[in-house]
Amino acid sequence: MNKVKQTMLTALLSILSLSVRAEPQKPNIVLLFSDDAGYSDFSFQKAVNNNNFLTPNIDNLASQGVRFSQAYVTAAVCGPSRAGLITGKYQQKFGFEENNVPGYMSKSGLDYDDMGLPLNQITLADRLKALGYRTAIFGKWHLGDAERYHPLKRGFDEFIGFRTGSRSYFEYDDKKLPQVPQNEKLEYGFGDYREPKQYMTDFLAEEANQFIERNKDTPFFAFVSFNAVHTPMEAHPDDLAKIKGLSGKRKELAAMTIALDRAVGKILKKLTQLGLDENTIVVYTNDNGGPSDTNASVNFPLSGTKANHLEGGIRVPFIIRWPTKIKGDSSYSHPISTLDLLPTFVTAAGGKISTEDDLDGVNLLPYLNNQTTEVPHPTLFWKKEVRAAVRDGDWKLLRYPDRPAELYNIKLDESELNNLAHKYPEKVRELYKKIFEWELTLERPLWQLKREYEGKAMERMDAYRPAAINVM
Repeated sequence: MNKVKQTMLTALLSILSLSVRAEPQKPNIVLLFSDDAGYSDFSFQKAVNNNNFLTPNIDNLASQGVRFSQAYVTAAVCGPSRAGLITGKYQQKFGFEENNVPGYMSKSGLDYDDMGLPLNQITLADRLKALGYRTAIFGKWHLGDAERYHPLKRGFDEFIGFRTGSRSYFEYDDKKLPQVPQNEKLEYGFGDYREPKQYMTDFLAEEANQFIERNKDTPFFAFVSFNAVHTPMEAHPDDLAKIKGLSGKRKELAAMTIALDRAVGKILKKLTQLGLDENTIVVYTNDNGGPSDTNASVNFPLSGTKANHLEGGIRVPFIIRWPTKIKGDSSYSHPISTLDLLPTFVTAAGGKISTEDDLDGVNLLPYLNNQTTEVPHPTLFWKKEVRAAVRDGDWKLLRYPDRPAELYNIKLDESELNNLAHKYPEKVRELYKKIFEWELTLERPLWQLKREYEGKAMERMDAYRPAAINVM
Protein backbone atom coordinates (compact mmCIF):
# COMPACT_ATOMS: atom_id res chain seq x y z
CA MET A 1 0.00 0.00 0.00
CA ASN A 2 1.54 3.37 -1.06
CA LYS A 3 1.70 6.37 1.25
CA VAL A 4 -1.21 8.19 -0.46
CA LYS A 5 -3.58 5.25 -0.01
CA GLN A 6 -2.35 4.78 3.57
CA THR A 7 -3.04 8.44 4.33
CA MET A 8 -6.53 8.26 2.77
CA LEU A 9 -7.36 5.10 4.71
CA THR A 10 -6.18 6.63 7.97
CA ALA A 11 -8.29 9.74 7.33
CA LEU A 12 -11.35 7.63 6.51
CA LEU A 13 -10.97 5.55 9.68
CA SER A 14 -10.57 8.74 11.68
CA ILE A 15 -13.79 10.17 10.22
CA LEU A 16 -15.67 6.94 10.92
CA SER A 17 -14.33 6.91 14.47
CA LEU A 18 -15.47 10.48 15.06
CA SER A 19 -18.86 9.62 13.59
CA VAL A 20 -19.30 6.72 15.98
CA ARG A 21 -18.21 8.80 18.96
CA ALA A 22 -20.55 11.62 17.94
CA GLU A 23 -23.57 9.33 18.07
CA PRO A 24 -25.48 10.53 21.16
CA GLN A 25 -25.92 7.94 23.85
CA LYS A 26 -29.53 7.53 24.91
CA PRO A 27 -30.09 8.37 28.56
CA ASN A 28 -31.34 5.79 31.01
CA ILE A 29 -34.55 6.80 32.78
CA VAL A 30 -35.52 6.08 36.39
CA LEU A 31 -38.91 7.26 37.65
CA LEU A 32 -39.20 7.13 41.45
CA PHE A 33 -42.90 7.42 42.26
CA SER A 34 -44.19 7.45 45.82
CA ASP A 35 -47.80 7.09 46.93
CA ASP A 36 -49.93 9.40 49.11
CA ALA A 37 -47.00 11.37 50.54
CA GLY A 38 -47.69 14.76 52.12
CA TYR A 39 -46.45 17.83 50.29
CA SER A 40 -44.29 18.95 53.19
CA ASP A 41 -43.20 15.56 54.54
CA PHE A 42 -39.71 15.84 53.02
CA SER A 43 -36.93 17.92 54.48
CA PHE A 44 -35.98 19.39 51.09
CA GLN A 45 -39.41 21.04 51.04
CA LYS A 46 -38.29 23.03 54.10
CA ALA A 47 -41.64 22.90 55.87
CA VAL A 48 -42.01 24.13 59.42
CA ASN A 49 -42.01 21.67 62.34
CA ASN A 50 -40.78 18.86 60.13
CA ASN A 51 -37.77 17.71 62.16
CA ASN A 52 -38.97 14.11 62.31
CA PHE A 53 -39.18 13.79 58.53
CA LEU A 54 -35.55 13.79 57.49
CA THR A 55 -35.05 12.55 53.93
CA PRO A 56 -31.30 12.93 53.21
CA ASN A 57 -31.24 10.86 50.02
CA ILE A 58 -34.17 12.63 48.39
CA ASP A 59 -32.72 15.92 49.63
CA ASN A 60 -29.43 15.06 47.92
CA LEU A 61 -31.27 14.33 44.68
CA ALA A 62 -33.02 17.70 45.01
CA SER A 63 -29.70 19.49 45.50
CA GLN A 64 -28.31 17.88 42.34
CA GLY A 65 -31.36 18.47 40.15
CA VAL A 66 -34.21 20.87 39.48
CA ARG A 67 -36.80 21.39 42.20
CA PHE A 68 -40.29 22.32 40.98
CA SER A 69 -42.37 24.51 43.25
CA GLN A 70 -45.58 24.20 41.22
CA ALA A 71 -45.74 20.62 39.98
CA TYR A 72 -49.17 19.09 39.52
CA VAL A 73 -50.67 15.67 38.98
CA THR A 74 -53.70 15.11 36.76
CA ALA A 75 -55.96 13.73 39.50
CA ALA A 76 -56.25 13.85 43.26
CA VAL A 77 -56.37 10.05 43.56
CA CYS A 78 -54.04 7.21 42.58
CA GLY A 79 -55.43 5.43 39.52
CA PRO A 80 -56.41 8.36 37.29
CA SER A 81 -53.18 10.17 38.21
CA ARG A 82 -51.17 7.20 36.96
CA ALA A 83 -53.29 6.94 33.81
CA GLY A 84 -52.50 10.56 32.95
CA LEU A 85 -48.79 10.12 33.63
CA ILE A 86 -48.37 6.93 31.61
CA THR A 87 -50.22 8.26 28.54
CA GLY A 88 -49.28 11.95 28.59
CA LYS A 89 -53.00 12.74 28.18
CA TYR A 90 -55.77 13.94 30.43
CA GLN A 91 -57.17 10.59 31.48
CA GLN A 92 -60.73 11.91 31.16
CA LYS A 93 -60.20 11.84 27.39
CA PHE A 94 -60.49 8.05 27.51
CA GLY A 95 -62.92 7.69 30.41
CA PHE A 96 -60.48 6.92 33.27
CA GLU A 97 -61.86 9.56 35.65
CA GLU A 98 -62.03 7.63 38.94
CA ASN A 99 -60.12 5.04 40.92
CA ASN A 100 -60.85 1.46 39.90
CA VAL A 101 -61.77 -0.26 43.17
CA PRO A 102 -63.70 -3.49 42.53
CA GLY A 103 -66.89 -3.75 44.55
CA TYR A 104 -67.12 -0.03 45.40
CA MET A 105 -68.34 1.16 42.02
CA SER A 106 -71.69 2.47 40.83
CA LYS A 107 -73.82 -0.07 38.97
CA SER A 108 -74.16 2.37 36.08
CA GLY A 109 -70.57 1.82 34.94
CA LEU A 110 -67.91 -0.86 34.61
CA ASP A 111 -66.75 -2.86 37.61
CA TYR A 112 -64.31 -5.61 38.57
CA ASP A 113 -62.07 -6.88 35.76
CA ASP A 114 -63.55 -4.56 33.14
CA MET A 115 -61.92 -1.49 34.69
CA GLY A 116 -58.48 -0.66 33.32
CA LEU A 117 -56.40 1.54 31.06
CA PRO A 118 -58.16 1.25 27.67
CA LEU A 119 -56.23 -0.96 25.28
CA ASN A 120 -56.20 1.68 22.54
CA GLN A 121 -54.00 3.95 24.65
CA ILE A 122 -50.25 3.97 23.98
CA THR A 123 -48.18 4.00 27.14
CA LEU A 124 -44.86 5.58 28.01
CA ALA A 125 -43.38 2.09 28.16
CA ASP A 126 -44.72 1.30 24.67
CA ARG A 127 -43.00 4.38 23.29
CA LEU A 128 -39.66 3.81 25.01
CA LYS A 129 -39.60 0.13 24.10
CA ALA A 130 -40.03 1.09 20.45
CA LEU A 131 -36.96 3.30 20.85
CA GLY A 132 -34.81 0.38 21.99
CA TYR A 133 -35.27 0.65 25.74
CA ARG A 134 -35.53 -2.22 28.18
CA THR A 135 -38.57 -1.38 30.32
CA ALA A 136 -39.65 -2.50 33.81
CA ILE A 137 -42.08 -1.54 36.54
CA PHE A 138 -41.65 -2.41 40.20
CA GLY A 139 -44.47 -2.14 42.73
CA LYS A 140 -47.92 -0.71 42.34
CA TRP A 141 -49.74 -0.92 38.98
CA HIS A 142 -53.39 0.10 39.63
CA LEU A 143 -54.25 0.46 35.95
CA GLY A 144 -56.35 -2.69 35.66
CA ASP A 145 -56.45 -6.10 37.33
CA ALA A 146 -57.46 -8.21 34.33
CA GLU A 147 -54.90 -10.05 32.23
CA ARG A 148 -55.49 -7.82 29.22
CA TYR A 149 -54.39 -4.78 31.25
CA HIS A 150 -51.28 -6.45 32.69
CA PRO A 151 -48.04 -4.38 32.61
CA LEU A 152 -46.35 -6.98 30.40
CA LYS A 153 -49.04 -6.29 27.81
CA ARG A 154 -48.70 -2.51 28.11
CA GLY A 155 -45.10 -2.05 27.02
CA PHE A 156 -43.16 -3.33 30.01
CA ASP A 157 -40.62 -6.11 29.57
CA GLU A 158 -40.50 -6.88 33.29
CA PHE A 159 -42.89 -6.55 36.20
CA ILE A 160 -42.45 -7.34 39.87
CA GLY A 161 -45.28 -5.92 41.92
CA PHE A 162 -49.01 -6.09 42.50
CA ARG A 163 -51.88 -5.15 40.26
CA THR A 164 -54.10 -3.34 42.76
CA GLY A 165 -53.74 -0.08 44.69
CA SER A 166 -52.37 -1.26 48.03
CA ARG A 167 -51.23 -4.27 50.03
CA SER A 168 -49.27 -5.19 53.14
CA TYR A 169 -45.62 -4.15 53.38
CA PHE A 170 -44.84 -7.54 54.89
CA GLU A 171 -44.98 -11.09 53.63
CA TYR A 172 -48.38 -12.78 53.83
CA ASP A 173 -47.87 -16.04 55.71
CA ASP A 174 -49.18 -19.37 54.48
CA LYS A 175 -52.19 -19.16 56.78
CA LYS A 176 -53.35 -15.74 55.56
CA LEU A 177 -52.29 -16.00 51.93
CA PRO A 178 -55.35 -18.02 50.70
CA GLN A 179 -57.64 -15.17 51.88
CA VAL A 180 -55.63 -12.45 50.12
CA PRO A 181 -57.18 -11.24 46.84
CA GLN A 182 -55.11 -12.28 43.85
CA ASN A 183 -54.50 -8.69 42.78
CA GLU A 184 -52.80 -7.91 46.13
CA LYS A 185 -50.31 -10.75 45.89
CA LEU A 186 -46.76 -10.05 44.78
CA GLU A 187 -46.36 -11.13 41.17
CA TYR A 188 -43.15 -11.89 39.30
CA GLY A 189 -43.78 -11.39 35.61
CA PHE A 190 -47.13 -12.90 34.70
CA GLY A 191 -48.92 -15.27 37.09
CA ASP A 192 -45.90 -16.21 39.21
CA TYR A 193 -46.94 -15.28 42.74
CA ARG A 194 -44.30 -15.31 45.49
CA GLU A 195 -44.27 -13.31 48.69
CA PRO A 196 -41.30 -11.01 49.46
CA LYS A 197 -38.84 -11.89 52.21
CA GLN A 198 -38.07 -8.20 52.85
CA TYR A 199 -40.00 -5.12 53.86
CA MET A 200 -41.77 -4.11 50.64
CA THR A 201 -40.15 -0.70 50.20
CA ASP A 202 -36.64 -2.16 50.53
CA PHE A 203 -37.60 -5.11 48.34
CA LEU A 204 -38.70 -2.91 45.44
CA ALA A 205 -35.43 -0.97 45.56
CA GLU A 206 -33.40 -4.20 45.51
CA GLU A 207 -35.34 -5.55 42.53
CA ALA A 208 -34.95 -2.27 40.66
CA ASN A 209 -31.21 -2.37 41.30
CA GLN A 210 -30.95 -5.89 39.93
CA PHE A 211 -32.74 -4.74 36.77
CA ILE A 212 -30.35 -1.78 36.44
CA GLU A 213 -27.35 -4.08 36.92
CA ARG A 214 -28.59 -6.49 34.25
CA ASN A 215 -29.21 -3.71 31.76
CA LYS A 216 -26.29 -1.39 32.44
CA ASP A 217 -25.06 -1.73 28.86
CA THR A 218 -28.35 -0.87 27.16
CA PRO A 219 -30.80 2.01 27.60
CA PHE A 220 -33.38 1.20 30.26
CA PHE A 221 -36.53 2.65 31.81
CA ALA A 222 -37.18 1.68 35.42
CA PHE A 223 -40.53 2.79 36.85
CA VAL A 224 -40.19 2.27 40.61
CA SER A 225 -43.79 2.61 41.75
CA PHE A 226 -43.58 2.48 45.54
CA ASN A 227 -46.71 1.83 47.58
CA ALA A 228 -45.03 3.83 50.35
CA VAL A 229 -46.48 5.73 52.13
CA HIS A 230 -50.01 4.55 51.30
CA THR A 231 -52.00 2.68 53.93
CA PRO A 232 -51.86 0.22 55.63
CA MET A 233 -49.69 2.03 58.16
CA GLU A 234 -46.99 -0.62 58.54
CA ALA A 235 -43.50 0.64 59.34
CA HIS A 236 -40.50 -1.64 59.77
CA PRO A 237 -39.81 -2.06 63.52
CA ASP A 238 -36.20 -0.89 63.11
CA ASP A 239 -37.37 2.33 61.48
CA LEU A 240 -40.13 2.84 64.02
CA ALA A 241 -37.53 2.69 66.82
CA LYS A 242 -35.75 5.71 65.30
CA ILE A 243 -38.76 8.03 65.67
CA LYS A 244 -38.96 10.14 68.82
CA GLY A 245 -41.58 12.66 69.82
CA LEU A 246 -44.39 11.38 67.64
CA SER A 247 -47.19 8.85 68.17
CA GLY A 248 -49.90 7.00 66.29
CA LYS A 249 -50.20 7.31 62.52
CA ARG A 250 -47.79 10.23 62.38
CA LYS A 251 -45.07 8.09 63.96
CA GLU A 252 -45.77 5.22 61.57
CA LEU A 253 -45.65 7.63 58.64
CA ALA A 254 -42.32 9.09 59.74
CA ALA A 255 -40.83 5.60 59.94
CA MET A 256 -42.29 4.58 56.57
CA THR A 257 -40.76 7.74 55.08
CA ILE A 258 -37.35 6.69 56.40
CA ALA A 259 -37.71 3.45 54.43
CA LEU A 260 -38.83 5.34 51.32
CA ASP A 261 -35.82 7.63 51.51
CA ARG A 262 -33.50 4.68 52.12
CA ALA A 263 -34.87 2.91 49.03
CA VAL A 264 -34.31 6.00 46.90
CA GLY A 265 -30.77 6.20 48.24
CA LYS A 266 -30.06 2.59 47.31
CA ILE A 267 -31.11 3.17 43.71
CA LEU A 268 -29.12 6.40 43.39
CA LYS A 269 -26.06 4.67 44.85
CA LYS A 270 -26.36 1.81 42.34
CA LEU A 271 -26.43 4.27 39.44
CA THR A 272 -23.27 5.91 40.78
CA GLN A 273 -21.48 2.60 41.37
CA LEU A 274 -22.14 1.56 37.77
CA GLY A 275 -21.07 4.93 36.38
CA LEU A 276 -24.56 5.55 35.02
CA ASP A 277 -25.57 8.55 37.08
CA GLU A 278 -24.30 11.24 34.69
CA ASN A 279 -26.44 10.06 31.79
CA THR A 280 -29.51 8.86 33.66
CA ILE A 281 -32.63 10.98 33.97
CA VAL A 282 -33.93 10.52 37.51
CA VAL A 283 -37.34 11.88 38.50
CA TYR A 284 -38.82 11.77 41.96
CA THR A 285 -42.46 12.70 42.48
CA ASN A 286 -45.70 11.55 44.12
CA ASP A 287 -49.09 10.48 42.77
CA ASN A 288 -51.39 12.93 44.60
CA GLY A 289 -51.66 14.94 47.78
CA GLY A 290 -51.38 13.34 51.18
CA PRO A 291 -54.59 11.90 52.73
CA SER A 292 -54.13 13.54 56.13
CA ASP A 293 -56.99 11.65 57.73
CA THR A 294 -55.79 8.15 56.83
CA ASN A 295 -52.00 8.42 57.03
CA ALA A 296 -51.45 11.66 59.02
CA SER A 297 -49.58 13.29 56.14
CA VAL A 298 -49.15 17.07 56.08
CA ASN A 299 -49.59 19.22 52.97
CA PHE A 300 -48.71 22.55 54.62
CA PRO A 301 -48.78 25.34 53.45
CA LEU A 302 -51.38 24.00 51.03
CA SER A 303 -55.04 23.54 51.89
CA GLY A 304 -56.78 20.27 51.17
CA THR A 305 -55.79 16.64 50.86
CA LYS A 306 -55.95 13.67 48.55
CA ALA A 307 -59.31 13.36 46.74
CA ASN A 308 -60.01 17.09 46.32
CA HIS A 309 -58.83 19.79 43.94
CA LEU A 310 -57.42 22.22 46.46
CA GLU A 311 -53.65 22.61 46.05
CA GLY A 312 -53.01 20.03 48.78
CA GLY A 313 -54.73 17.38 46.68
CA ILE A 314 -53.02 17.99 43.34
CA ARG A 315 -49.68 19.77 43.92
CA VAL A 316 -46.77 17.41 44.64
CA PRO A 317 -43.02 17.39 45.32
CA PHE A 318 -41.13 17.02 42.06
CA ILE A 319 -37.42 16.70 41.18
CA ILE A 320 -35.60 16.05 37.88
CA ARG A 321 -31.87 15.27 37.67
CA TRP A 322 -29.92 14.78 34.43
CA PRO A 323 -26.36 16.01 35.01
CA THR A 324 -25.21 16.03 31.39
CA LYS A 325 -28.17 18.06 30.15
CA ILE A 326 -29.85 19.98 32.99
CA LYS A 327 -28.25 22.43 35.40
CA GLY A 328 -28.35 21.07 38.94
CA ASP A 329 -29.13 22.73 42.26
CA SER A 330 -31.75 24.92 40.61
CA SER A 331 -35.47 25.54 40.80
CA TYR A 332 -38.36 26.09 38.42
CA SER A 333 -41.41 28.05 39.46
CA HIS A 334 -43.89 27.83 36.58
CA PRO A 335 -46.66 25.20 36.67
CA ILE A 336 -45.79 21.81 35.20
CA SER A 337 -47.63 18.49 35.19
CA THR A 338 -46.88 14.79 35.34
CA LEU A 339 -48.40 14.86 31.85
CA ASP A 340 -45.01 16.24 30.81
CA LEU A 341 -43.01 13.15 31.73
CA LEU A 342 -43.94 11.15 28.63
CA PRO A 343 -43.00 13.79 26.03
CA THR A 344 -39.89 14.75 28.00
CA PHE A 345 -38.65 11.16 28.27
CA VAL A 346 -39.52 10.24 24.69
CA THR A 347 -37.81 13.31 23.27
CA ALA A 348 -34.72 12.75 25.44
CA ALA A 349 -34.63 9.16 24.15
CA GLY A 350 -34.50 10.36 20.55
CA GLY A 351 -38.17 9.91 19.75
CA LYS A 352 -40.58 12.31 18.10
CA ILE A 353 -43.84 13.70 19.41
CA SER A 354 -46.37 14.87 16.83
CA THR A 355 -49.71 16.62 16.98
CA GLU A 356 -51.30 13.34 15.93
CA ASP A 357 -50.31 11.89 19.31
CA ASP A 358 -52.90 14.23 20.88
CA LEU A 359 -50.81 14.67 24.03
CA ASP A 360 -51.52 17.23 26.73
CA GLY A 361 -48.03 17.16 28.20
CA VAL A 362 -45.02 19.05 26.84
CA ASN A 363 -41.31 18.36 26.61
CA LEU A 364 -39.83 20.20 29.59
CA LEU A 365 -36.24 20.31 28.37
CA PRO A 366 -36.47 23.60 26.41
CA TYR A 367 -37.99 25.28 29.47
CA LEU A 368 -35.32 23.98 31.81
CA ASN A 369 -32.47 24.88 29.47
CA ASN A 370 -33.69 28.45 28.81
CA GLN A 371 -34.43 27.71 25.16
CA THR A 372 -37.84 29.35 25.52
CA THR A 373 -39.30 32.08 27.70
CA GLU A 374 -42.84 30.71 27.43
CA VAL A 375 -44.50 28.77 30.23
CA PRO A 376 -45.22 25.03 29.78
CA HIS A 377 -48.90 25.24 30.71
CA PRO A 378 -50.84 28.50 30.59
CA THR A 379 -53.88 26.44 31.60
CA LEU A 380 -54.37 23.14 33.49
CA PHE A 381 -57.59 21.26 34.25
CA TRP A 382 -58.89 18.73 36.78
CA LYS A 383 -62.24 16.94 36.93
CA LYS A 384 -64.09 14.31 38.95
CA GLU A 385 -67.83 14.09 38.26
CA VAL A 386 -69.29 17.57 38.97
CA ARG A 387 -66.20 18.70 40.87
CA ALA A 388 -63.63 20.42 38.69
CA ALA A 389 -60.87 23.00 38.73
CA VAL A 390 -58.89 25.11 36.29
CA ARG A 391 -55.54 26.85 36.78
CA ASP A 392 -55.31 29.66 34.24
CA GLY A 393 -52.20 31.76 34.72
CA ASP A 394 -52.22 32.78 38.37
CA TRP A 395 -55.98 32.30 38.69
CA LYS A 396 -57.64 29.12 39.90
CA LEU A 397 -61.34 28.34 39.92
CA LEU A 398 -62.85 25.41 41.84
CA ARG A 399 -66.31 24.15 40.91
CA TYR A 400 -68.30 22.22 43.51
CA PRO A 401 -71.55 20.22 43.60
CA ASP A 402 -72.79 21.62 46.93
CA ARG A 403 -71.72 25.30 47.02
CA PRO A 404 -70.78 28.25 44.79
CA ALA A 405 -67.51 28.19 42.89
CA GLU A 406 -64.40 29.63 44.53
CA LEU A 407 -61.70 31.79 42.93
CA TYR A 408 -58.11 32.22 44.12
CA ASN A 409 -54.97 33.99 42.97
CA ILE A 410 -52.46 31.20 43.51
CA LYS A 411 -49.43 33.45 43.07
CA LEU A 412 -50.56 35.58 46.02
CA ASP A 413 -52.44 32.92 47.96
CA GLU A 414 -51.15 29.37 47.47
CA SER A 415 -52.93 28.31 50.68
CA GLU A 416 -56.30 29.21 49.11
CA LEU A 417 -57.48 31.18 52.11
CA ASN A 418 -58.87 34.28 50.38
CA ASN A 419 -61.81 33.44 48.08
CA LEU A 420 -62.07 36.26 45.50
CA ALA A 421 -65.17 35.02 43.65
CA HIS A 422 -67.34 37.84 44.98
CA LYS A 423 -64.75 40.44 43.96
CA TYR A 424 -64.16 39.18 40.41
CA PRO A 425 -67.45 37.75 39.11
CA GLU A 426 -66.39 38.22 35.47
CA LYS A 427 -63.30 36.08 36.05
CA VAL A 428 -65.50 33.41 37.67
CA ARG A 429 -67.76 33.32 34.60
CA GLU A 430 -64.77 33.25 32.24
CA LEU A 431 -63.11 30.30 33.97
CA TYR A 432 -66.39 28.48 34.57
CA LYS A 433 -66.95 28.57 30.81
CA LYS A 434 -63.37 27.48 30.14
CA ILE A 435 -63.89 24.36 32.26
CA PHE A 436 -67.10 23.52 30.40
CA GLU A 437 -65.50 24.00 26.98
CA TRP A 438 -62.76 21.56 28.01
CA GLU A 439 -65.33 19.08 29.33
CA LEU A 440 -67.05 19.03 25.95
CA THR A 441 -63.92 17.39 24.50
CA LEU A 442 -63.89 14.52 27.03
CA GLU A 443 -65.22 10.97 27.01
CA ARG A 444 -67.94 9.94 29.45
CA PRO A 445 -66.48 8.18 32.53
CA LEU A 446 -66.27 4.43 32.02
CA TRP A 447 -66.84 3.83 35.74
CA GLN A 448 -67.47 5.80 38.92
CA LEU A 449 -67.51 5.13 42.63
CA LYS A 450 -70.88 5.01 44.36
CA ARG A 451 -72.36 8.47 44.88
CA GLU A 452 -71.88 8.36 48.65
CA TYR A 453 -68.12 8.71 48.20
CA GLU A 454 -68.55 12.12 46.58
CA GLY A 455 -70.07 13.29 49.85
CA LYS A 456 -67.17 11.84 51.80
CA ALA A 457 -64.70 13.65 49.53
CA MET A 458 -66.35 16.98 50.33
CA GLU A 459 -66.28 16.20 54.05
CA ARG A 460 -62.57 15.42 53.85
CA MET A 461 -61.92 18.70 52.07
CA ASP A 462 -63.79 20.74 54.67
CA ALA A 463 -61.97 18.99 57.50
CA TYR A 464 -58.59 20.12 56.18
CA ARG A 465 -59.21 23.80 55.51
CA PRO A 466 -57.58 26.21 56.07
CA ALA A 467 -54.00 25.19 55.40
CA ALA A 468 -53.00 26.53 58.79
CA ILE A 469 -54.35 23.34 60.37
CA ASN A 470 -51.29 21.56 61.75
CA VAL A 471 -51.57 17.88 62.65
CA MET A 472 -47.95 17.52 63.77
